[in-house]
Amino acid sequence: MKKVPFVTKAQIEEIVKKYPTPFHIYDEKGIRENAKALYEAFSWNKGFKEYFAVKATPNPFLMQLLKEYGCGSDCSSMAELMLSEAAGITGKDIMFSSNDTPLEEFAYCEKLGGIINLDDITHIEAVEKSVGYLPKTMSCRYNPGGVFQMSNGIMDNPGDSKYGMTEAQIVQAFQIMKEKGVENFGIHAFLASNTVTNEYYPMLAKVLFELAVKLKEKTGAKITFINLSGGIGIPYTPQQEANDIYIIGEGVKKVYEEVLVPAGMGDVALYTELGRYMMGPYGALVTQVIHEKHIHKEYIGTDACAANLMRPAIYGAYHHITVLGKEDETCDYTYDVTGSLCENCDKFAVDRKLPKIDKGDYLFIHDAGAHGHSMGYNYNGKLRSAELLLKENGEVQLIRRAETLKDYFATLDCFEIGKKLTTM
Repeated sequence: MKKVPFVTKAQIEEIVKKYPTPFHIYDEKGIRENAKALYEAFSWNKGFKEYFAVKATPNPFLMQLLKEYGCGSDCSSMAELMLSEAAGITGKDIMFSSNDTPLEEFAYCEKLGGIINLDDITHIEAVEKSVGYLPKTMSCRYNPGGVFQMSNGIMDNPGDSKYGMTEAQIVQAFQIMKEKGVENFGIHAFLASNTVTNEYYPMLAKVLFELAVKLKEKTGAKITFINLSGGIGIPYTPQQEANDIYIIGEGVKKVYEEVLVPAGMGDVALYTELGRYMMGPYGALVTQVIHEKHIHKEYIGTDACAANLMRPAIYGAYHHITVLGKEDETCDYTYDVTGSLCENCDKFAVDRKLPKIDKGDYLFIHDAGAHGHSMGYNYNGKLRSAELLLKENGEVQLIRRAETLKDYFATLDCFEIGKKLTTM
């Protein structure tokens, strides 16, 4: 699958007159079309709802865009709860799936009317201590242990994961919560990350649907929703074939009708909490080439670095790179594409075949719309870049300004030297 940028060199040359590189830019048209397709794929389930994983791209403008299609927020921290509230997402449109949770965060979620998804059975007591009671609707996260493997070789290891409860613990948790007045129950699990296969969701659904039937039989709890979580991935490389959300939706429907309907649970709502799938392909990091270096290897130096997109540095993750304006040129040069951090892993690409790159060229680093800007940091005093939205009408909107040195030094303002730095 050929990867095509959603902006042209000419567009970027206009944009940089107002917003200098590096910056993250998002494609409104792509985001909207994708959200619409997700809801169409699961339209057979009356209560379906997507809780966008805020951690992937915590920007209120993008959250509000998804809200137009019925999306809520999947939150895991106080800041994400506050961000959701500011974006107008409250009540049952919030799913709070946190772990090792400070008590005040449980209380804030309940204040907003959100749904608390417990990571551990001991957190029942923590919620009671924090809130003063158990909310009428609660959810529990399931960890089946062992290894989760699909026929195409994709494998993950829930048994080595810190998240969730065992089946026996969930049974006990439901019994305790039911005795304490909880009326509506949900279950949740996340068993594999970034799966580029249509198999994953139906397989996960089968695990959770069968668990739901057991829980109903053993506890008599009223299970009103099942959260399939995230895990639907995106094709980072051109060789990968993208997931088909309609095939996935039909696959889940088949299992739903095989497992839940015969058990008298055909009214259970399905939830998802997708992040990467919702936003990843519709965001990019745009950076300009400022240096080149010819030693034992050929290096291209950019004005961005791992502080703007850390996935290649920490995971060795592949992000496709397009040299804007040279899309049709032969990729017959081999480069390491680097940033300026004092770390040798600060590379967006290693031994990558690209067309001849010249200083001043603009690079479009694909699939940075999720876990891109959100994972940024300030090592070496690097500043967080701006976020822009390419609107459907072709206009560009600033949705987060770039950090300044004043921002960087702001936490020192309680000291005399800090006051001096923030006024320089």
